[in-house]
Amino acid sequence: MDQAEDRRRGVYAISVAAELVGMGQQNLRLYERKGLLEPGRTLGGTRQYSENDLATLRRIGELLDLGLNLAGVRMVLVLEADNRRLERDLKAARATGPGQIRKKTGLKEPAGHQGDSGNDAG
Repeated sequence: MDQAEDRRRGVYAISVAAELVGMGQQNLRLYERKGLLEPGRTLGGTRQYSENDLATLRRIGELLDLGLNLAGVRMVLVLEADNRRLERDLKAARATGPGQIRKKTGLKEPAGHQGDSGNDAG
């Protein structure tokens, strides 16, 4: 199991997770109901929080301390996740090279780069 998988694996019961992040158990349940995080579950339905869940809970606490409400916290979490995804995509695109990206996506070469002289006679 690699390190990323370890961080996603739910290992903490709600009581332990709440203590580790300094929040009440009811708050953790509320954040789940509001869709701010989704802890794993045992076959019996018991919540199991991962290291990633604990990091999300800490981030929620930081944002609440800054004065955001839960709707604002949700928006920030979504935007941060989108930003991480875009950064990964950009890194992969840079490693792949522009020609390969155009082949995969069907994008055309930008104007002025298709071997023309760059003159816009018309």
